[in-house]
Amino acid sequence: MLQVTIPSAVRTVFGKGAMRQLRMNGKTPAVLYSGGNEPVALEFDAGLLFKNLLFIHRRNAVVTLEVEGDNKGTRQVLVQEIQKDPVTDRLVHVDFLEIELDKALNFIVPVEFTGVARGVDMGGELKILKDIAHLRGCPLDIPDSLTADITELDRGEAGVTFGDFELPDKVEMLEDTKVTCVQVM
Repeated sequence: MLQVTIPSAVRTVFGKGAMRQLRMNGKTPAVLYSGGNEPVALEFDAGLLFKNLLFIHRRNAVVTLEVEGDNKGTRQVLVQEIQKDPVTDRLVHVDFLEIELDKALNFIVPVEFTGVARGVDMGGELKILKDIAHLRGCPLDIPDSLTADITELDRGEAGVTFGDFELPDKVEMLEDTKVTCVQVM
């Protein structure tokens, strides 16, 4: 799984006007939620945060927040929600969820297919039925994607199922292993 470190600071100002001033000064407000504990209000450099969020866009990533002014110092989090201005596309607010790296969580991972199926060369049509998989495991054990080589697929064969993917140790497939992901018709 992808890992990114982002510096931040504890935010001391609240309210609509204060948030406008914060954004005008090149900062983005955020909130860090941590399962039952009091939420922590944060502020980030807007450009740096945008660049890092763009880098991890649509990927599973563990973000290490270096929080200035916090008693813990660094925290391991997942990006929960990103709010952007619909007109200017600027970041308005970000929510983070604190996680434990040794506790299993559910993740959605993209399924990728490599090669050109032999059946497609013979005039068949490639049907991708599932392009995501649900996995459960510790965050750092989860792969960025699941990949299958489809060059040996012929027309009319059963295709590639979720059971055909090799998973790292300690990672569990939450999908039915008999479900077909791709086949050639």
